Amino acid sequence: MAWYDEAIFYHIYPLGLLGCPRENDHGDPVHRLTDLAPWVRHISRSGFNAIYIGPLFESVGHGYETTDYRQLDRRLGTNEDLKAFVADCHKNNIKVIFDGVFNHTGRDFFAYRDIKENRENSRYLGWYSGLNLGGNNSFNDGFSYDNWGGFDLLARLNQKNPEVQGYIADVIRFWVDEFDVDGIRLDAADVLDFDFMRMLRRVADEVKPDFYLMGEVIHGEYIRWERDAGIHAVTNYHLHKALFSGHNDHNYFEIAHTVKRLYDMAGGDPMGLRLYNFADNHDVERIYSRLNNKAHFMPLHVLLYTLPGIPSVYYGSEFAIEGKKGGGDDWGLRPALDLDALRKDDSRKPYCELIKALGEIRKAVPALSYGVYEQLLLTNRQYGFARKTDNSVAAVAVNNDDNPAWMDLHVPAGRYRAMLSGAEIDAAGGNIHCEIGPAGGEIYVKIEGEKDGLPGTEPVSSIPAGSLKEQGTKAEEAADRGALPETSKEPGAKPEAVQAKAEESSDSKKELTGPASVNENAIRTGKPDKVSESKADGEPVVIPDKPYEEMTVPELQAAILQKMAGNGVVTDEMKRSVSENVWHDSLVNWVKSFR
Repeated sequence: MAWYDEAIFYHIYPLGLLGCPRENDHGDPVHRLTDLAPWVRHISRSGFNAIYIGPLFESVGHGYETTDYRQLDRRLGTNEDLKAFVADCHKNNIKVIFDGVFNHTGRDFFAYRDIKENRENSRYLGWYSGLNLGGNNSFNDGFSYDNWGGFDLLARLNQKNPEVQGYIADVIRFWVDEFDVDGIRLDAADVLDFDFMRMLRRVADEVKPDFYLMGEVIHGEYIRWERDAGIHAVTNYHLHKALFSGHNDHNYFEIAHTVKRLYDMAGGDPMGLRLYNFADNHDVERIYSRLNNKAHFMPLHVLLYTLPGIPSVYYGSEFAIEGKKGGGDDWGLRPALDLDALRKDDSRKPYCELIKALGEIRKAVPALSYGVYEQLLLTNRQYGFARKTDNSVAAVAVNNDDNPAWMDLHVPAGRYRAMLSGAEIDAAGGNIHCEIGPAGGEIYVKIEGEKDGLPGTEPVSSIPAGSLKEQGTKAEEAADRGALPETSKEPGAKPEAVQAKAEESSDSKKELTGPASVNENAIRTGKPDKVSESKADGEPVVIPDKPYEEMTVPELQAAILQKMAGNGVVTDEMKRSVSENVWHDSLVNWVKSFR
């Protein structure tokens, strides 16, 4: 198996963590990246063996409007600093993947500048999708083009152009030769051209053994990006949403249903669909802020580390920091942090101890990386499952109730160690009869022989039900947030991610209305129906018989819901998810992803 099959990722947004100015003044490089050295030691000690870091390369503001793919953003330092960072990570047995922003560039990218200066005489006219010299954009550049998410700040590359493909392929080769990077997270993979991604996979196979391609995919049938586009893994937004809402609503059925659907999509093979699991990231609110009961931090992370998929923790979330959206941008999710202050704060130690213990357990138990998944018990408030290989067995139990709960887990007979409490259980009869505390969780691992090789972790402390904000001082609250400059008011400032917008809206209980609604008969019967419910203006949404690329956003939304109806029950949550995705390219890939 590849290294990434046993990876535990730590996700860093460097412009935020290191307190960089929100706008690049294009002055002399400032060597902030070197300040990550103590973080590398912390990451290693906390049980992580891989880092996803980015965006990294020269840009204007938030990092996703790339100016130069071959130069570290000067707010972070120089290429020598990045080379030293990766080398330091490798010395500490940590793999590193970069953020690959290949769907779009910024307006200061050399090809864009050449078009602006030379117009019809530019040799780069074919580099951008939908370029129209007779149009204009919000910056009054005198031409228009396809952008990402409606933001002219992000000009979309023409991924079918052989020159563009060759350029990006050379960028990847440069990153490997110059920095020794181990893989790439493909930004906006849900709108990348599939031929383009297949090209990236060929380059990945060329540059380095087990070079990892993980794609940011929000909606759709995830298997298609791995099966048809050839990338190794996709971000698991389905599970992300289920993890926090399943705890907030005391509804483990939501989590278990999500896991089963994805597992079935993989053909019942834990390696048939590689998923990048996470509780939060740089585009969505911090998990500690999301949880109504802060004590649910424990069972949620037990699930994150034990369900099928590769776990990832966003920087600072191991300290249970807060982070909410606000002010029209995402900087509140990306604070500068003082590692020493956080480590000295005793109130944060239970969270860090839990994350460290879970990392040690996962690395010591092959079943948690490779094992088949089997549901053992399910109620609204209790959930149990097993992960099994021929030589490794783990049984997991979680409880989201405010009271203790007794659970019975039917497992292969033998002795088991409760990895978080340290107790041993005799399950000679093939049953683990266990009490799981309020907002608690446990991982039972079958002991094989006298020298079982399992880590002797100290018993993990319980997580307090109250929030750190309530427990701490105002000074501690300020440390949680970090000091950052004022929000940029520049036109085209950092757009909120599509997935974050969808998740904020999905918290409400309002029903789906407007152009995304499809005919209820189609949902009930599962039969395609050519006309949806009425638009807001009273006109029906007709699903035309034409290529998906030529459909409008409402037509695509209606077509997706019809596809869903053909596969089973369409829930209100599924309807909301469709209605809140208003990006044409993402919808086209989504509707094509159904079998």
